[in-house]
Amino acid sequence: MNRTTLSLIAGTTALAAVTAFAAFDPPSASGAAPEAAARLPVERTSLLCPAPSASDIADTSYTSFTPVTKGAASGGKAQLQAADGQSADGAGSQKDKDGKDGKGGKGGEAGGKKAGRPVLTPKAPGTPATGDTSGGEEPALIGTADGGFAPGWTVQQTTEVAAGTGRGLQGVNCTGADTEFWFPGAATAAGRTDYVHLTNPDDSAAVVDIELYGKNGAIKAPLGENLTVDPHASDPILLSTLTDERQQDLTVHVRVRSGRVGAAVQALDDKAGGDWLAAAADPSDSLVLPGIPKDATDVRLIAFTHGDDDADLKVRLASPAGLITPAGSETLHVKSGMTTAVDLGDVTRGEAGSLVLTPADQAVPVVAALQVVRGKGDKKETAFIPATAAVGARATSADNSAKGTTLALTAPGGTATVKVTASAGSEGGSPVTKTYTVRSGTTQNVDAPVPTGLKGTYALTVEPVSGGPVYASRTLAATEDGVPAFTVQTLPDDHGMVAVPQTEEDLAILQK
Repeated sequence: MNRTTLSLIAGTTALAAVTAFAAFDPPSASGAAPEAAARLPVERTSLLCPAPSASDIADTSYTSFTPVTKGAASGGKAQLQAADGQSADGAGSQKDKDGKDGKGGKGGEAGGKKAGRPVLTPKAPGTPATGDTSGGEEPALIGTADGGFAPGWTVQQTTEVAAGTGRGLQGVNCTGADTEFWFPGAATAAGRTDYVHLTNPDDSAAVVDIELYGKNGAIKAPLGENLTVDPHASDPILLSTLTDERQQDLTVHVRVRSGRVGAAVQALDDKAGGDWLAAAADPSDSLVLPGIPKDATDVRLIAFTHGDDDADLKVRLASPAGLITPAGSETLHVKSGMTTAVDLGDVTRGEAGSLVLTPADQAVPVVAALQVVRGKGDKKETAFIPATAAVGARATSADNSAKGTTLALTAPGGTATVKVTASAGSEGGSPVTKTYTVRSGTTQNVDAPVPTGLKGTYALTVEPVSGGPVYASRTLAATEDGVPAFTVQTLPDDHGMVAVPQTEEDLAILQK
């Protein structure tokens, strides 16, 4: 995803509000280096949640959390509201040509919920807020937070589907709008029903292209070109309507021609459950895919490179004992423009693990994700782990439970010290903090702290203290009728702080 635009918007907003005059100071006559940019809490954040499920037996919960941030503005608020309606574009649209939703409803309502009615409204930073929905046809949500609620605002959407296609747990972190997304791991194969959900938070329409890349290269999909997503609307696009080709491993590239959208892929399987496939980290020659469940029965790696050169990658597993090379999968050759997949089997062999990809030869940027299966036979459940950015300054996971949560921490470089804080519970309890040391090249499933006197759900905040970069993910698990249901969310930096340039030269550096 292209985060430069978001960073500049956040930086410019903070600059205008806090340090407007400093930006126009002339350079020092002495030629001295400019002051380091100040890091200040963001003052406004927006998040988008895709429509959760069309199943009539689906129950969805939303958990909102903002960590307490030093220096954050006082006051403010955060809320999630239903999108105004579905997009009027032809492909995958839920509206008919008259602008109705196909069930006699009006476009101004989404999923039976009136636009403008908040699904949840948090009351204070530091304490989770929850909201629930049930039944199918629930709408996508558009959320905003400002003031003290903005820095690090996190919303988790978790859906339980009791039976049918995609049964099990489906979880996704609501994300901000952007202009480019990569989704290795989608499919149009028999038994798979995959949708790309596009949500437009802005006042003008967005125009989007959906490109598909299979094992033999680009797939012709003219119906994926020039898709219009109406203002404040959301549109689920069924991938199998864009092409006649049925492929098990696809890379989906969402490219926005004008405007911006939020995007996520809902990958549903007739027999092996399903989950949300979040966008992978921006193309890079080195990637980390953290937090493979130790009881995973099958792990499949999907990778893609869009450049002119093929990529050769070293494949290593960061285990509790250190970096090891999976037997028979020492390297992966990724042909340019073609999606490559390899089955790693039960690569973790009962231990915590994360996959680390590095160049075997020349550095070629790639995107990658893991499709992970737990269980066997007719008791399988599927989830996805996309390559992710490092935790950075701070990352937050909402909607945790005392028994069903596993926090994985990976330090692929140097040994790192990490502070993990459990928030107060949504219905009561006191915060608890623990510090962990993650040795170089290892993954640890840590004994995450739980709030004292916990009632309800809680959030985990991860903050590196010293050492090398840290990557993290949270697995939420529950057993339903013998099926090991689970969902995995990676934990990149929450972007609660923004670098505010102190001089005109600093602003020019940010723009580069």
